[in-house]
Amino acid sequence: MSTIEPEALGVPSLRNGFIALGLNPDTGEQRGTLNAIGAGFQWSTTGNALDAAKGYQLTLHAEQAGRIVPGSFRYFSTTLDARDYLPFGERFIWANRLQLGTIVPDNGATDVPFGRRYFLGGSSSLRGWGIYEVGPLSGGLPVGGHGMLAFTSEMRAQVRGKLGAVLFLDAGNVWADPWGIEGRDLRYSVGSGLRYQTPVGPLRFDFGYQLNPEPGLLVDGEPQQRQWRVHFSIGQAF
Repeated sequence: MSTIEPEALGVPSLRNGFIALGLNPDTGEQRGTLNAIGAGFQWSTTGNALDAAKGYQLTLHAEQAGRIVPGSFRYFSTTLDARDYLPFGERFIWANRLQLGTIVPDNGATDVPFGRRYFLGGSSSLRGWGIYEVGPLSGGLPVGGHGMLAFTSEMRAQVRGKLGAVLFLDAGNVWADPWGIEGRDLRYSVGSGLRYQTPVGPLRFDFGYQLNPEPGLLVDGEPQQRQWRVHFSIGQAF
């Protein structure tokens, strides 16, 4: 079991840190024992994980917790990540990504560890929102879910020398029900960005704008004040 001081729960700016550690940000706790067996498959023709210019990549992962091995949690999860990179001449690349995930508790089980729940938002998904901001809400705050669908399409262009630019469309959402995925519930964001090539991968700046904001979303404990986010990172979004 892991816990944090009760006083820290009242600091909204610490919420994302608790989620990153796998703690339930509402209770400040992480209880139970997780034992799981997983298997994965990946096929890639891209050649460059940080800055792919052509080819495709397919990744599948499955995980069974409990049942086979002892533990406090019993669930089965599957995730799919498919990516495609299509070059146009020497200066343009059309990049696309599809993500799909489900976490299904076994019969008799009621929950999965908080750290295994799905969230969207941030520098690599739904860039109109911040990290962990897209998902089912409780009192205006995202609490993660058991079903996830996300899609990203972006056009990358080499502008001059080491400088590049990007236009993108992101779509996706997270649902409490692993089988409750609905296209009409998708959130959308559009935006643009700059890339600068370095020896460790492209430095990335992205500006994302929400096309359909999440009603009732609280950010740092307050109603969302703006429909845009700015992200800095290293490496392409995918």
